[in-house]
Amino acid sequence: MKEFKAIIEAYEQYKVAGKNTALATVVQVDGSAYRRPGARMLVSEDGELTGAISGGCLEGDALRKAQTVIFQQKSMLVTYDTTDEDDQKFGVGLGCNGIIHVLIEPIDYQNTINPIELLKIALQDRVFSRLLTVFSVKYSKQEQIGTKILLKGNHVFGDEDKLETPLWEKIQDELKTMDTNHHKIRKYESLDDIQVFIESIKPTIRILLFGAGNDTIPLAKMADILGLEVILIDGRKNLATPTRFPSALKIITGSGEEVVEHLETDEHSAALLMTHNFEYEALVMEELSKLDLPYLGILGPKKKSQKLIERLAKKGIPVNQATIYSPMGLDIGAEGSEEIALSILAEVKAVLAKKQGTFLRNKKGPIHD
Repeated sequence: MKEFKAIIEAYEQYKVAGKNTALATVVQVDGSAYRRPGARMLVSEDGELTGAISGGCLEGDALRKAQTVIFQQKSMLVTYDTTDEDDQKFGVGLGCNGIIHVLIEPIDYQNTINPIELLKIALQDRVFSRLLTVFSVKYSKQEQIGTKILLKGNHVFGDEDKLETPLWEKIQDELKTMDTNHHKIRKYESLDDIQVFIESIKPTIRILLFGAGNDTIPLAKMADILGLEVILIDGRKNLATPTRFPSALKIITGSGEEVVEHLETDEHSAALLMTHNFEYEALVMEELSKLDLPYLGILGPKKKSQKLIERLAKKGIPVNQATIYSPMGLDIGAEGSEEIALSILAEVKAVLAKKQGTFLRNKKGPIHD
């Protein structure tokens, strides 16, 4: 998501400057690759890059092809076969073992539904979206249909007229059974082997950070590096300040009863109780327990969370203990606030991605689903 935002920011700057651009998107990977479908890179006519489609190995060649696309104003599908033992042909050993298909599209600033404008619509609020990109490996030498449609809520943005009726109907049938946590690449052999990359675009993970002490500063900084939204909440106005937490999207101060009234949550939100104030957190947790949060982390020993739960039980307030993580964080032997922040954010990411947070070397099969 952070990469998307960087691309949009660069796009706006190039638009003002009158620089032509092209967008490179990984649309399909067969085998192993550093980046997966959905990775993007914006290329300007003078060779500036924003984003990435690999670990740095393909960018040079993709840059040259993107400049051709900008000059010709025609989309292009490029295939990089890194299964070839002689992978030096790209200028550097890739260290991968897969076939990577990259769609490069010219960006028309006059088109209000160009690929980046569709990304802007997807990110303008916290509503789940699906972006459709149409291409054909079989006819890779021909101009590609490209990124044409964004589905958001009950709205369709883009140029669905570019899709033939049978294809559009098949895509709509496909969407009915798709898992919102995953992308999908569908090949329609009956429609001349045309392929569609159906990309799930979820809202940015929102961190509700309760606690403005010194130990939460590294966590807020790290969350910003990861592109997460941080809402800082605390009762101490002298600590919960923009000076101490410049990356916070919003700062809420007040008593435990007051702050919860200003919270906006959804299924992509995680609450972290790090105030070191039991009474404050008890009041906050009473309200948080009414929300359907996928992650509620409590800093401190397990006894602390048990006491909090017992207090709520005495008030007749049920608590979904399956979503409570206490002590919060992955067991990585963390010491100090920076390592604890790493441990906590890694666990939040794993939980919201529905992963176990285990060693990749123990995983059978490819890294990515």
